[in-house]
Amino acid sequence: MTPERRNRAVRAAVEQGLLSEERPVAALLDVAGIKASATALKEAFAGVTEAPVLHAFAVKAAPLVPVVALLNGEGIGAEVASPGELAIARAAGVPAARTVLDSPAKTVRELREALDLGIALNADNPQELSRIDALLAETDGVRSPVGVRINAQVGAGAIGALSTATATSKFGVALRDPGARAAVVRMFLDRPWLTRLHTHSGSQGVPLARMTEGVRELYALAEEINAAAGRRQIDTLDIGGGLPVNFASDETTPTFAEYAALLKREVPGLLDGRYALVTEYGRALLAKHGTILARVEYTKVSGGRPIAVTHAGVQVATRTVYDPVSWPLRIAAYGPDGHPKTGAPVPQDIAGPACFAGDLLAEARELPPLDQGDVVAALDTGAYCFSNHYGYNSLPRPGVYGYTADATAVDFRLVRAPQTEAELVAESGGAQASALL
Repeated sequence: MTPERRNRAVRAAVEQGLLSEERPVAALLDVAGIKASATALKEAFAGVTEAPVLHAFAVKAAPLVPVVALLNGEGIGAEVASPGELAIARAAGVPAARTVLDSPAKTVRELREALDLGIALNADNPQELSRIDALLAETDGVRSPVGVRINAQVGAGAIGALSTATATSKFGVALRDPGARAAVVRMFLDRPWLTRLHTHSGSQGVPLARMTEGVRELYALAEEINAAAGRRQIDTLDIGGGLPVNFASDETTPTFAEYAALLKREVPGLLDGRYALVTEYGRALLAKHGTILARVEYTKVSGGRPIAVTHAGVQVATRTVYDPVSWPLRIAAYGPDGHPKTGAPVPQDIAGPACFAGDLLAEARELPPLDQGDVVAALDTGAYCFSNHYGYNSLPRPGVYGYTADATAVDFRLVRAPQTEAELVAESGGAQASALL
């Protein structure tokens, strides 16, 4: 979102009462920004290949039915990795033909459901493939496109926990292990209905060159399998997602177009029209278009450093709190009326409400001096933040509001209602209060 549009949205959110003493945290999603990212993704790949491309949104990045429905309306499908995510995609109206199931721990029930619905799925390992063999033996034919996920083992990025192509990654068949490559080729030769290969080298912290190396390995393996089969058995390559997001400024970099151009240059055969493609972007579509607003409840000084105690912390920005070096967030300061604060910046801690010392959105951050009743905004939080709640201290899930703006007004639509205390009690076993007595 642009700074000007964000400032208008913050001011309107304050004026329209989205923040209050009862609801001191609110999350905003810029609908126009999300649509623009979807368009940029589609145009980037349309510019480098005439082959069909399914862009499937990684639902884990923002498991909210209205968000998935919005992207579905923009021609973006769904990549799901659990029964819950599949249920969200179906509730959002995503058709089976635009849904892909990935997970390293699919149960027989999950596999059967996907095969019954005709949803594409990628087998993570030989044991899973054996389960699929058994399930297909019970049916008259294969309705679902089925592929195998490979770990190209091209190495880690800057964030180890998100590097999925390391030598010991839990995902996929480790392609460089002794005998693995020949085993994968044999998997396909023994199963004429296997028609896809899948890889995903990581996300935030993984450079484009390393992602491209993983895709190059995928393409080379597909060529090898098709040559061994003597036909074009593999017709679709799922290249995953993982485009990094710039959390340092409002600039969107790298772009989908830059990555598509790099693939065109480094793996030209991938895009010459012989292979249909699947992508699985999540963070890159949503992150820049979300903002978390929180009231400043108190301000104080400790050890000479100003501290603003707010209501947004580990429950909405879990990765930032536990790993601030890898996941720094920009913070913007607003007055109680929602207008940007002015004044000479001073180093301040932006603290959350949770009962542990590390619950900080930012430490020693240079901002205009904050006062009680002000509003702080955590920027670039549209993915993996307020939609993926962490229930520390039984802090409630915040309300999520999508917004559109024209020349005169900002219109908010409720995406997810703020969680009530009654709902918290109910999901905490409230109806079974005497169960252990």
